[in-house]
Amino acid sequence: MPRPKGKTLIEVTVVGPDRKGVVADITNFIFKSGGNIEKINQSVLRGLFGMQFEASFAEEIGREQLDLGLKQLAKKLSMEIKVHYQEPNRLQNVAIFVSKEPQCLVRLLQAKKKGQIRANISVIIASDSTLKSLAEDVGIPFHAVVHRDQAETENRILQLIEQYNIDVIVLARYMRILTPNFVWRYPNRIINIHPSLLPAFPGAYAYVQAYERGAKIIGCTAHFVTEDLDQGPIIYQESFKVSTSDTLDTIKEKGQELEAATLLEGVRLYLENKLEVYWGKVYVKEDK
Repeated sequence: MPRPKGKTLIEVTVVGPDRKGVVADITNFIFKSGGNIEKINQSVLRGLFGMQFEASFAEEIGREQLDLGLKQLAKKLSMEIKVHYQEPNRLQNVAIFVSKEPQCLVRLLQAKKKGQIRANISVIIASDSTLKSLAEDVGIPFHAVVHRDQAETENRILQLIEQYNIDVIVLARYMRILTPNFVWRYPNRIINIHPSLLPAFPGAYAYVQAYERGAKIIGCTAHFVTEDLDQGPIIYQESFKVSTSDTLDTIKEKGQELEAATLLEGVRLYLENKLEVYWGKVYVKEDK
């Protein structure tokens, strides 16, 4: 949907130690700047405060003016405040996170080459160097972030996300858990693929569990990532029937192919601006 002329739309994330007055100070700043808050969500977990909101400004507002005001407010509150400007007419920048399994990454790269998705795949971030050659083959920057300390790892990734001006993060079988400190910064902008029809068979051994329990239908789920592991709003799901001739190996093979296709569909729907999230549920806009 084209952006109304003169209107500025922003997403703001606030993360830091929980304290009184944060919400009031930030919302008052937006109102005094001529903005209207469209959506807002806030959470507190083990003393860590996170807030995300969307705001609209009826008139064009200078980015430097808004950025400076929020920077001063962040210093006053001892919080981290980030602004993401919505620019519907610009191709979105995508970061793909990977570990060792190539299927989802390969499918996304093929889709980009064939024009099935319109976006800039700006960077591939990995937990090791296993898939580096796939990135080199298509000329996409590749960064292996291998710090043992989770906080150090996420700080480095946050630096890369800012460096490449990333709009959406795709977890293409990325096998490290992201903490609330990271996730809260990108509300409904991190898409994951899970090898199960959530919430059944969670975890890394979903196919083994499904096989051992004699499941007749196995599937996978593309969903947004929240601080609750594998509980985020579901974007898209697919499944396949298990035949009597299937083995664990054939189930894994079918499942990995379906994961790649399901993740791609979830990403496509997001990039085409067909997803709306209300109260933890995803609604897909129908074509007119």
